[in-house]
Amino acid sequence: MQLFNKLGTLTKPFEPLKNGVFARLYLAQTVSLLGDAFTWVGLALISYQFGKENAAVILASALTLRVTAFIVFSPFAGVLADKIDRKKILYITHFIRMVIVACFPFITDEWQIYLLVFLLNVFNAFFTPTYKAIIPHIVSKTDYRQAIGLSTGTYQLLGILGPGLAGIVTIWFGARQIFFIDAASFVIAGILIFTLPGAQIQGPKAVGKKLSTWQDVLKGVRLLFGNKLLQFALAIEFISAVAGAQILVNTVAHIKSGLQLTDKHYGIVMAFFGIGASIAAFLSGSIDKSRSRTISLITGALFLGFAIIGANYLSYYPLLLLWLLAGLGQSLAEIPSETLIGENIDEHEQGKVYGSHFAFSHLWWAIAYPIAGYLGTQYPNTNFLIGGFMTLGLLTAAVLFFRAKNKKLRWNTVSSSY
Repeated sequence: MQLFNKLGTLTKPFEPLKNGVFARLYLAQTVSLLGDAFTWVGLALISYQFGKENAAVILASALTLRVTAFIVFSPFAGVLADKIDRKKILYITHFIRMVIVACFPFITDEWQIYLLVFLLNVFNAFFTPTYKAIIPHIVSKTDYRQAIGLSTGTYQLLGILGPGLAGIVTIWFGARQIFFIDAASFVIAGILIFTLPGAQIQGPKAVGKKLSTWQDVLKGVRLLFGNKLLQFALAIEFISAVAGAQILVNTVAHIKSGLQLTDKHYGIVMAFFGIGASIAAFLSGSIDKSRSRTISLITGALFLGFAIIGANYLSYYPLLLLWLLAGLGQSLAEIPSETLIGENIDEHEQGKVYGSHFAFSHLWWAIAYPIAGYLGTQYPNTNFLIGGFMTLGLLTAAVLFFRAKNKKLRWNTVSSSY
């Protein structure tokens, strides 16, 4: 009996897949994410072809353009998700991305990389918030948290496995031809999108006075920041970005220069970070369905802060365990926000709020990356120590501020009026 109970716990994160509509949407997103891994591996190799000394600059610029596209366009994507046919948004943006990816093999100059990367992520900015806004309408409330956790866990897992698989495929087909494989993955995902029932994924239409696009964007921002629990979740997301950026930006220098190890060791360390994030994401739905989201948020930020604070002074093997812990923290600190939007925002307003959240969550990283770069450059021997103190200090300030702001704050509720 105990064995069956344990098996039930392990399979619980996958229960939303019993819902056929969600299963198709999830599979389409999974295929698309795998294709994205191919895109970035191919892009790195093409960047290298333009000159070893320019590869890092090209990739850094491409990542900056990616985040910029998300920040600028995703709020408008959320508005459209509330106003027009979501199925059309999904397949139109999806097939436009397929065409853009198919153009990558023909790149002959750096500016073409920047143009295609920006355009690709403009349409990503429309696809992703729409995808997230659909989930609450096709799964039951009891399965919603598991569905979000499954989607996020798959994203994290493919972030680990995807580049490795892409590297193997590149050996067979070549750096430029890999983009055609990526484009083919878009076709598969597109077919799955076409099979989705348009009426079911649309959700209720907004009622009342029609607003302009800008008014809708601003309303999405007001709704996002008007909910006290979402305010706290956004604050924790910023804190987790500050810590996470330290890991993504400064781990490579610590491994190769500080510990005098190899690229292989760096890859393994980052894999542990991704595995930790995947585990927390997959299990998040089983751990907490209706109780405190704030426990997850605070615990995640604590894990991140304590994981990085002593990293400058530790050897390779303890670092593996700390980065596993940091990965757990990253997911615990970020997943509740998406769940809370589905639980606390009216159904006909969720699209614009998901769009605003997508923009601000990327804005936090756009702020955190330069901070991490500065600490890594100016304080290479204590960057993680400083980052850890920043993380724990910001967390303490956030908890005290939100408690003081609402003395009747109940940290064990999911209500929008807690």
